[in-house]
Amino acid sequence: MKDSLFPAAGETGAAEGSAGSLPLAREVAWDFEGDKPLFQRGEPVVVTGLEAVMVWVWNALKTERFRYRHHSRSYGNETERLTGQSFTGDLKRAEAARYFREALEPNPYITGVEGVAAKLEGDVLTVTGKIRTIYGDKEVSVRV
Repeated sequence: MKDSLFPAAGETGAAEGSAGSLPLAREVAWDFEGDKPLFQRGEPVVVTGLEAVMVWVWNALKTERFRYRHHSRSYGNETERLTGQSFTGDLKRAEAARYFREALEPNPYITGVEGVAAKLEGDVLTVTGKIRTIYGDKEVSVRV
């Protein structure tokens, strides 16, 4: 590992598919089922491009906005606000879809969020949508 605690910080490269205005997206690889970062021989595994953006998406959708001081005020989502509210199912689904979009729009690598749908089954809210990035498109489904 280099001298930095955060190996991807400050390292740049030309972003594929962009006009060269953004550095190559880099993140620590993520085990989505275990919800934890991936390490190999004690070092974090770094991914780039679309995979890196998807790690960012996952973490932004799993992080409650305004809870942690070390995140900017535009990072995270607000779906926790729906817990315990007496809203109708339709209103909860509509608000969840809006929170999903708003959580992803600040990322400069994301060019669009389409087809967002929320499904409420008991206490479990699942939000799905298509994420358009400078690296390509990807379907996302997250339980929040």
